[in-house]
Amino acid sequence: MNNNSLTIFESKITEDVIFGESVKIVNPVNLYGCSIGNKCFIGPFTEIQKRVTIGDNTKVQSHTFICELVTIGNNCFIGHGVMFINDLFEDGGPAMGDVSKWKSTIIGNNVSIGSNATILPVTICDNVVIGAGAVVTKNIHLPGIYFGNPARKK
Repeated sequence: MNNNSLTIFESKITEDVIFGESVKIVNPVNLYGCSIGNKCFIGPFTEIQKRVTIGDNTKVQSHTFICELVTIGNNCFIGHGVMFINDLFEDGGPAMGDVSKWKSTIIGNNVSIGSNATILPVTICDNVVIGAGAVVTKNIHLPGIYFGNPARKK
């Protein structure tokens, strides 16, 4: 094989990651400074940053990005390619690493987020389904099914 056409994807899992029991990870992944609960699944090409907590029995599918300051409850499903955002560009531009400008996201228990959804810094209550491709821009206080851009209750 020609080495010029060889691409090797390597995982990076730092020593400060806290794992519960029976966690399954499919490489490659980037995990650092996060906490993963018991019986979780983390799919390939996923990045989970520091100060993220993922509850028990939660499945995170491939190509998902979970930025700092996200908390995900128990028994959740995070679909393929879901993107979490912690910077709202409130000053007209990116925070440029100024953590004081970042906002947190809290996902309740029994929440299912469909593929390619985008989750801005919000709170989502328990027992919610977010449709594929939805953009969640506001807090969700009532259980139910939400879809669209911006996401609205069915």
